[in-house]
Amino acid sequence: MRTTRKTLVALAVAGTLAVTLTACGSDDGDSNSSGSSNSTGTSSGAKAGAEGYNAQDVTFAQGMIPHHQGALMMAKEAAVKASSAEVKSLAARIEKAQAPEIETMTGWLKTWGKDVPTSTESMPGMESMEGMEGTAGMESMPGMDHNASGKEFDKNFLTMMIEHHKGAVTMATTEKAKGEFGPATSMADDVIRTQNAEITEMNGLLGKN
Repeated sequence: MRTTRKTLVALAVAGTLAVTLTACGSDDGDSNSSGSSNSTGTSSGAKAGAEGYNAQDVTFAQGMIPHHQGALMMAKEAAVKASSAEVKSLAARIEKAQAPEIETMTGWLKTWGKDVPTSTESMPGMESMEGMEGTAGMESMPGMDHNASGKEFDKNFLTMMIEHHKGAVTMATTEKAKGEFGPATSMADDVIRTQNAEITEMNGLLGKN
């Protein structure tokens, strides 16, 4: 079950780093209202070129893509290892909602000519993850039992995903306050509404255990 432990650590570190990156976003630096199109972009990406955007919009997309990828990693694992039908259903919904959002944000970044994160491993600091596993801070994080299975896995998944969702809500709230690009702030609204509802749902499921 070593893989489970690594996945949980990667998810937690990616979430923390993504929130930090978003918190550092500002309204300055990347304001752009060019109407130019990009033939290699998606339809969402083409729309991105028609509206103004700023540094915060870029930070939001670059931070949320690996954050979502971390959630997808956990959701795919839950589809195989979870014992609860409710947890499996939640994991499927998370995957269904967040995979298309990754594609949309990727289109924005390509149109803006910005770097697209390819995985949680591409985030700064991930190369030192192995060294962090033995620290007191990492050991005290919820869900670190790498031997978990069945109901214990469900509990670990829900506990970690609640914290992960809270990070996404924080990132989305910053985007709403500082972002300029309409589709990005609209996505932020969706993230806040959907993930807060899922946090309530997961807290309820934890109460059943």
